[in-house]
Amino acid sequence: MAQSTSASDLSTHNSLPEKHPKVILIDGHSLAFRSYFAFAKGRDGGLRTSTGIPTSVSYGFLKALLEVMESEQPDYVAIAFDLSAPTFRHDADETYKAGRPETPEDFKPDLQNLKELLQALNLPVVTAPGYEADDVIGTLARRASAAGYPVKILSGDQDLFQLIDPDQKIKVLHLGNPFARGTTGHPNEFGAEQVQAKLGVLPSQVVDYKALCGDSSDNIPGVKGIGAKTAVQLLSTYGSLEQIYASLDEIKGAVKQKLEAGREEARHSQWMAQIHLDVPLEISLEDCQLKGFDREAVVPLLEKLEFQSLMKKTLQLQKLFGGAEADNDATPDFSETDGAKAASAIATGTPNNPFLSDFESEDLAFFSAEETDAAQQQKQGPALIHPQIIQSSEQLAELVQRLQALTDPATPVAWDTETSDLEPRDAELVGIGCCWGAGESDMAYLPVGHKTGANLDKATVLEALRPFLESTKYPKALQNAKFDRLVFRCQGIELAGVVFDSMLASYVLDPDNSHNLTDLSRRYLGITPQSYTELVPKGQTIADIDIASVANYCGMDVYTTFHLVAKLRDELAPVPEIHRLLLEIEQPLEPVLAEMEYCGVRIDQEYLRDFSRSLEKELALIEARAYEAAGEKFNLGSPKQLSELLFEKLGLDRKKSRKTKTGYSTDAATLEKLQGDHPVVDAMLESRTLSKLKSTYVDALPNLVRPDTHRVHTNFNQTGTTTGRLSSSNPNLQNIPIRTAFSRQIRKAFIPEEGWLLAAADYSQIELRILAHLSQEPVLVETYRNNEDVHTLTARLLLEKDTITSEERRLGKIINFGVIYGMGAQRFARESGVKASEAKLFIDRFNQRYPKVFAYLQTMQQQAIARGYVETIFGRRRYFNFTNDNLLKLRGRKPEEIDLDSLRPGQYDAGLLRAAANAPIQGSSADIIKIAMAKLHEILRSYQANLLLQVHDELIFELPPEEWESLKPQIKSTMETAVQLSVPLLVEINAGKNWMETK
Repeated sequence: MAQSTSASDLSTHNSLPEKHPKVILIDGHSLAFRSYFAFAKGRDGGLRTSTGIPTSVSYGFLKALLEVMESEQPDYVAIAFDLSAPTFRHDADETYKAGRPETPEDFKPDLQNLKELLQALNLPVVTAPGYEADDVIGTLARRASAAGYPVKILSGDQDLFQLIDPDQKIKVLHLGNPFARGTTGHPNEFGAEQVQAKLGVLPSQVVDYKALCGDSSDNIPGVKGIGAKTAVQLLSTYGSLEQIYASLDEIKGAVKQKLEAGREEARHSQWMAQIHLDVPLEISLEDCQLKGFDREAVVPLLEKLEFQSLMKKTLQLQKLFGGAEADNDATPDFSETDGAKAASAIATGTPNNPFLSDFESEDLAFFSAEETDAAQQQKQGPALIHPQIIQSSEQLAELVQRLQALTDPATPVAWDTETSDLEPRDAELVGIGCCWGAGESDMAYLPVGHKTGANLDKATVLEALRPFLESTKYPKALQNAKFDRLVFRCQGIELAGVVFDSMLASYVLDPDNSHNLTDLSRRYLGITPQSYTELVPKGQTIADIDIASVANYCGMDVYTTFHLVAKLRDELAPVPEIHRLLLEIEQPLEPVLAEMEYCGVRIDQEYLRDFSRSLEKELALIEARAYEAAGEKFNLGSPKQLSELLFEKLGLDRKKSRKTKTGYSTDAATLEKLQGDHPVVDAMLESRTLSKLKSTYVDALPNLVRPDTHRVHTNFNQTGTTTGRLSSSNPNLQNIPIRTAFSRQIRKAFIPEEGWLLAAADYSQIELRILAHLSQEPVLVETYRNNEDVHTLTARLLLEKDTITSEERRLGKIINFGVIYGMGAQRFARESGVKASEAKLFIDRFNQRYPKVFAYLQTMQQQAIARGYVETIFGRRRYFNFTNDNLLKLRGRKPEEIDLDSLRPGQYDAGLLRAAANAPIQGSSADIIKIAMAKLHEILRSYQANLLLQVHDELIFELPPEEWESLKPQIKSTMETAVQLSVPLLVEINAGKNWMETK
């Protein structure tokens, strides 16, 4: 769910700095609707993924966003959206915007996916109850402009022309009609001159212009009989609506009569057209600063939307979105393939492909030409398969008899379901397909939910297939088995006997690649299946399509899945450890995740509402405390005012900040360095933390509870990271904060079934234990075997003293965990509070005291350069696409021959090398908890207890109190003995009435 923020004053300063950052404000709904209708008109039905997810909005919006980001290079970005609730304009005039067509059915889920993607990209989405996006944009634009920042507004709405100011601080990047002849699809920059050329009036006259001639798109009436031409003439002569009516005696004839008769309508229309510039918001300019994003949050969404080329270019995206450097999981592909394809698409242009609108053919280099079916310039016709359609009881009986003989795991039967919705709980089962051989006679389609044609009775079909679907005797192959398992679960069928999941097989072979069925079919079989978009028109579901067409579509899905089994097994055969990874870790985990998604977790909505009110009061107290400490009132949301207060009026240490284009930074990193130097700083840190906590979690979670289950059901993404870790989305429950007392209280909202307990089992220092095992550092191994405190040990070795205080132990903890992620001296100094010279000394001393740890991390980097990958304990591979020639020319060398010291001065692909050192540790940790989850799943079959969540190294359960004493030792033992390492694993487990009480 996109983060929603609501504003306060950005600043009140008027001087424009010599070097000033750029602010881009985006009219979210305008761009979203424009994207939707551009593709809906350019290609019947719009864009969809191979699984039917609509993507016109997400694709078009993201293309326009990236284009503007590249061309404008902004420092601050905010995106304003309308809310569904009425605004003050609707309250004043019930006819406002009346007559507009209903929002298309597939627009809403597409918009929701877009908002989740924007949140993952760390872009603030701003809304305001009772106001429109235009009002939000106007407020933010005027405040940013007053603070001295130039603003550009991306929109297709001419209403925003009224915000353009004479001194050119505010301009509009206007998106014209994408279907008009000669249009490029790129925004045109509008200042006062361009507005006058287009409308015939100045920006300051736009409101009066609409007051006179109205606006049919918003149902603003204007003066009856006054058109655009007359409005321009009147405003050119008299300047404003007020002067027109003040000079009514000078106006003659019919125009005067119309103005007199429409005086009230003119005033009303003027009021309706005026954008409000004083919307009460709570967002600061600092909140809008581009700061990069978490790749593990972004990649699952890109995977879901099948933006495959973009997935491989997250490093470029990080730079574009303000990330200082790529995170450890970033693996960009800098080959020119995607860019060349996109360039070819642009060169080909619309005339060579009548299915593409001009807007569609303007492809960004971030997307390949194959990114969606609408972006393909040379699209071959889809392959078609014609399975037997089962429409009688006799045919069903023959199929059942045929299935009884299909028990060979070497050739598992491929199964697929067709549903009316991608959310299994909301989906109607439309049909079932299966394939067991190479010919069309070896596949069948069973229609059970089409709106037309001869369907079989669904209950009869499910009962006939139950013995096969629920038995391990009959081996099965599926693509993304978790989805079909949940579909069958909602139909009362417990799927069993899945021996091959083509999506998971693709993932273990190459986690960086795409794993959807369409791409797998092309990659391994040379087949281009029919797309969902080609099958299902806009506004319909697959249930609306005739049985024969869906049979062909489903037949191709099961045909390709069946044939992918042999192809992917051939790929896996030369690497048995990866094959074991699929069979022993990933595939056994799939039903566990399906069960967790089905179960969901209860949320105490009333508690969160009370907590929200408490946070409001706390924020007010913090604000008052900040004013008292400062000795004056100031805008907590204005980085400029705060910078002046801290570094000019209060004289705090500027060396702890960094110089920006507008002064000294007051970002989170700066305030953390200044913490304790002045009470104002402490108050600001509290205020920012609580504001984000409130909007992102406390206010958002209650809206995600399903009314039918009273639970939140997240999606666990098994193929979304390159490290092997699981990720969570819709919503992301792995990012629930725990750093502060207030943030930990969010966990109090996670509750069990009425009268039950929540239990949390957490691996203690698992990554450090894995490091000890992999490096075989004797000191670490013995410390863990003796159950001693490794952080105290490290502090003793670094400080060269026996007695260690709690603060000194903290220093040991920071460096122990930091070394896993390649932490340098500068970051260590910042986090520990020691001097930079001391930090370097401590890191050097760490490498001396733990020489095998240092050697192991070096070896992993050498292997990544020499082989192109590193491996976990269980053989999971993380591949690295280095871009620097100095590293690429070393591929194929013996790892031990690579001199890392000679490469370091150039910082060649430094982020990827740090990731290479970390990947085996992080990946092994992920593998261990996956193994434990599968084992616990089997144990829980004998209990009422449920496994609800996995949050990195922690598992959350709900269980009746009477099962706690029995399950507690079993959970602990199962997790601690999931694998045998050279050091023991340790699990801490506790139970309580909510998640917070388990700590």
